[in-house]
Amino acid sequence: MTTYPEIERMARTMRRKILDISHHCNLSTHLGGGLSMVEIMATLYARVLRYEPREPRWAQRDRFILSKGHGVLGYFSALLAAGVIDEATFNTFQTNDSDLIAHPVMNADLGIESSNGSLGQGLSMAVGIALAAKKRQRAHRTYVLLGDGECNEGSVWEAAMSAAQLRLDNLAIAIDYNKLQSDGDSRQIIDLGDLAARFRSFGWDVHEVDGHDVAQLVAAFEAPAVLGAPRAVVAHTVKGKGISFMENNNEWHHNRLTKASYELALAELEAREPGVPEAATAAL
Repeated sequence: MTTYPEIERMARTMRRKILDISHHCNLSTHLGGGLSMVEIMATLYARVLRYEPREPRWAQRDRFILSKGHGVLGYFSALLAAGVIDEATFNTFQTNDSDLIAHPVMNADLGIESSNGSLGQGLSMAVGIALAAKKRQRAHRTYVLLGDGECNEGSVWEAAMSAAQLRLDNLAIAIDYNKLQSDGDSRQIIDLGDLAARFRSFGWDVHEVDGHDVAQLVAAFEAPAVLGAPRAVVAHTVKGKGISFMENNNEWHHNRLTKASYELALAELEAREPGVPEAATAAL
């Protein structure tokens, strides 16, 4: 079983790859929301999901849907770290004729279960997949990652009601609750109040965690199932996590990583590696 330090190491690798490919493609990318979801994705792909990296169409695999489709940097870096896609494919991101563009495009051979661009669609699709698995008596589970801003969409709540009504205890979601969206502070745009309480009121089994704490994420995903209840992991995160000048800075929702900003971000990541003296990090 994958240990917490191994998951944390995978997350660090993913952050480095996110910076590398954002700089390499030389285009504006969704860095903030990609970085906030890293620990969630590392936990899923290193420990929670059942899948075969070299057999992406394996019938018994768990299904994962990225509903906040603009979070592809966190998604593709997880697929790379998990061995589902290779380095050569990853390095085609945002290039002509690439299968890896700014939002996921369904491609089972690359482990991408769904296309997503319009927000609020992933959970509805997941409800259908989970219901089909129930009816066919299949053991695989379905997981979805949503954004908190995405939860402004009415379709999310239609799907949430349906999942509880249909008793889909083979369905789990994680909400990347970074409290920012494209237009600003999520609470000023549509205040969702107590998001955990809201899902609980819809009949979900809810776990509220620090979305950058691997131990808390593992405990939430691996907690004993509640019969008939879909699971919601409300993960409090920091947009742009890991890069101080990006953290909680909505300018990095979608922005271009210049050579100077790339080198600054990379130096900061390297200074935060385990074993690096604290003084080195403070000097940045």
